[in-house]
Amino acid sequence: MNQYEWKTQSSEETSQFAQKLAAHLRPGDVLALEGDLGAGKTTFTKGLAKGLDIKKTVNSPTFTIIKEYQGRMPLYHMDVYRLEDAYEDLGFEEYFEGEGVTVVEWAHLIEEQLPSERLTIYLHHEEQDQRKITLLPKGQRYEQLCKEIV
Repeated sequence: MNQYEWKTQSSEETSQFAQKLAAHLRPGDVLALEGDLGAGKTTFTKGLAKGLDIKKTVNSPTFTIIKEYQGRMPLYHMDVYRLEDAYEDLGFEEYFEGEGVTVVEWAHLIEEQLPSERLTIYLHHEEQDQRKITLLPKGQRYEQLCKEIV
């Protein structure tokens, strides 16, 4: 399994990277976002939304778990940090197999419910506004996706 890395120097660059990725996404794609608090997961998702032509303001769905946004295709934004029972059936598979792109923050908390094929994105805070973005594709679709955005 290959791994791809990028460095960004600002939140603007992180957003631009996500916009570039959004141009290559298609319905049913699943992105698993990982990173410490403040690593840029929501900034990344906002950039993704902009790349999907979503006009509404995107913010973290921490207390609602799932937020849906409409653009050139739907964006399903999940934050599973506060789930008490990782095995709770909340119908995630309906989103994963839906007509839009699914972004899951803190995805490792529902590892057993995630599709086996997905793109895991690790955001690491480095110095000041610098971020290291590591893409770990699982499956041929996501391997190809990473090659397209290189």
